[in-house]
Amino acid sequence: MKVIKELPKSIFYSCYLRLRSADSLVKNKTKLPVIVSLTSIPERLNNLDLVIKSILNQDKVLPSKIVLWLHDSLKNKLPKRLSNLQGAFFEIKYSDLKCSHRKLIHSLKEYPDTTIITCDDDLIYREDWLSKLYKEHLKYPKDIIGNTTTQIKINTDGTYKPFVDWRIIDENKPSDRLLPIGAWGILYPVNAMPTQIHDVDLFMKLAPKADDLWFKAMALTNNVISRQSSNKPAEPIPIIGSQKVSLKDENIKKNKNEVQWLALSEFFKLNDILLKNEVSNKK
Repeated sequence: MKVIKELPKSIFYSCYLRLRSADSLVKNKTKLPVIVSLTSIPERLNNLDLVIKSILNQDKVLPSKIVLWLHDSLKNKLPKRLSNLQGAFFEIKYSDLKCSHRKLIHSLKEYPDTTIITCDDDLIYREDWLSKLYKEHLKYPKDIIGNTTTQIKINTDGTYKPFVDWRIIDENKPSDRLLPIGAWGILYPVNAMPTQIHDVDLFMKLAPKADDLWFKAMALTNNVISRQSSNKPAEPIPIIGSQKVSLKDENIKKNKNEVQWLALSEFFKLNDILLKNEVSNKK
């Protein structure tokens, strides 16, 4: 039902963005000191230009750059309407990694002194998406900020409740237990992540299909809290047909999120960190 409801919006915005040139979208806008970083898969490349244009179509502001990380196998295989967007504000880079973790870890390494915002590759972002997220960052410059977050639920005995019971949060209280959800956008301030985030062998062992869980584990080990944005934009518009292949659905249906989180928690003793910090916050 939701897809049907969003269909008119998706068609309207898709047509609007396709009719606009990249040059017309970036005129007379202020450049913010942030990098927007994302990745994609072959099945979504034909409509990925809509995502990029929606980020260029922000009201009065632009990121310093949008960086798209693709697998090496996609070199010289991109649709022209995507590759032709490359320029001062958009760059395509390649990686030998086959996992979605590349959307953040490579940009952290290439732009270590710049705030990074990650987003998904199947959504049209609203015109105030970037400005609202950045304003929240200015208020809380050391926190990881998500437009949407879920709460990690722990039983009284220290075990985790099932992943399906972790509820979506709609309040602005910072917490170690908040898990930012990647689809709506996540802002990572400078120095939010430890160097261990780049340990490919380890994240491929513990969380090969759950980049957001790996990033959350890294934030916890680095003692950086997460926060739900207090002024989030309207929900991004799904690009029709782009959700046919979804890592999120695969993880949920096969319970892979829970398996990967438990592996991360056991390795890094995350439940000890969460419970210890909760006790400290109550004092």
